[in-house]
Amino acid sequence: MLAADWRFSENCRDVMEGNMIKDRSRLTTEKRNPASANIDSLDTLSMVRVINSQDAKVAAAVGRVSREIAAAVDAVAEAFARGGRLFYVGAGTSGRLGVLDASECPPTFGVRRTLVQGIIAGGRRALVRSIEGAEDDPAQGVAEIDRRRVGKKDVVIGIAACGLTPFVRGAVARARARGAVTGFVTCAPEARKSIRADIIINPVVGPEVVTGSTRMKAGTATKLVLNTLTTAAMIRIGKVYGNLMVDLRATNSKLRDRSERIVIAAAGSAGAKLSRPRARKLLAAAGGSAKLAILMHLRGIDAISARKLLRSVGGSLRRAMQ
Repeated sequence: MLAADWRFSENCRDVMEGNMIKDRSRLTTEKRNPASANIDSLDTLSMVRVINSQDAKVAAAVGRVSREIAAAVDAVAEAFARGGRLFYVGAGTSGRLGVLDASECPPTFGVRRTLVQGIIAGGRRALVRSIEGAEDDPAQGVAEIDRRRVGKKDVVIGIAACGLTPFVRGAVARARARGAVTGFVTCAPEARKSIRADIIINPVVGPEVVTGSTRMKAGTATKLVLNTLTTAAMIRIGKVYGNLMVDLRATNSKLRDRSERIVIAAAGSAGAKLSRPRARKLLAAAGGSAKLAILMHLRGIDAISARKLLRSVGGSLRRAMQ
């Protein structure tokens, strides 16, 4: 047995035997919240205000881990540049949030569907129905990492509000053994010391309004972290020009309209006016690519030349313009 495999086996044993934190009531994500102790006795408006006041704390908690998120962004952008992939691994709400963020990358940034992948305990069925028992098996997490042939070019980020989910920890341990860069998103500071990952993102949002219901503040914090991570990484690799999603896939009327507006806005930012009909014609000549259409218009070149120029600068419209 390889040394890395031995370490992984020991990690799994710790997960299964619960050696990391024996008393889960100590976890911040499992504690009772005094602000909502009598929420069931409140009128509806007061109830809503209590929930909202707790939700208001989430953005600040995420802001306090900006450095860790930035480190993860850089790791992901570097992985993409070397042909690697990003994997999110989670169970329940955490898993669904990972799959959601991954599924929105192709239409938003025009990337291939395999670039960002979400892995959820219990598989596809767990997206629409609760399969909570699936999270207790670290070996299944291992199998998912092996099945996708995760390697040194990749980044694997575990997501677990409590930080202890066996499926997630098993997957992250296996990814480390296979040489991938690893990260972990958890809202439980008590779990930090037992997590073995290169980057730990730990937004502490406090106890939930409904004790242990981490689909609430912890879920919101997780979504903010994941949205920031992929968005910033895509910006780093040239998928955004200014604040325009120039690589979006216009697969419906709403997105075709947005593509036209993006081309017009980008031209305007460069001091060149462009009519809607002209933008539409440029997009048609560019095969629907807003990035190509913008470059064609501003540089006065055809689609073939624009495509070659973009390829020579790694797909960055800003560099192509310079």
